[in-house]
Amino acid sequence: MEELLSRILVIDDDDLVRNMIGRMLERAGFEIMMAKNGREGLARFHTAPPDLIVTDVIMPELDGIETIMALRQAAPAIPIIAVSGGGKAHAMQFLDVAHKLGADLILPKPFRQADLVSAVTRLLERAKQDVA
Repeated sequence: MEELLSRILVIDDDDLVRNMIGRMLERAGFEIMMAKNGREGLARFHTAPPDLIVTDVIMPELDGIETIMALRQAAPAIPIIAVSGGGKAHAMQFLDVAHKLGADLILPKPFRQADLVSAVTRLLERAKQDVA
């Protein structure tokens, strides 16, 4: 029996970053949905629920922290990876807050494809074990 592809929702307001993350995950064999902000991400989530979400933290309209909190209310068990810009100190503070408020894992930008794919794979495996 063929295993279905895991669907991942990528939420990032930066077109280049969103597309880069999407390509990294597609190359690793995942099905990708994309959104340019938290509001659009939540709409996509409710239309076609993904297996995992990768969200930027600092975005217009609905930031990543608010998005994570809304996702946690709607789907407490969905794996969430929060990402944010470069090795900047304030980016790490935002990532720490995102982690405390519900992100399962945080990744500072820039990150390597191998790190992202490893994080996604680990969280999806953990989610499957929790369901079993």
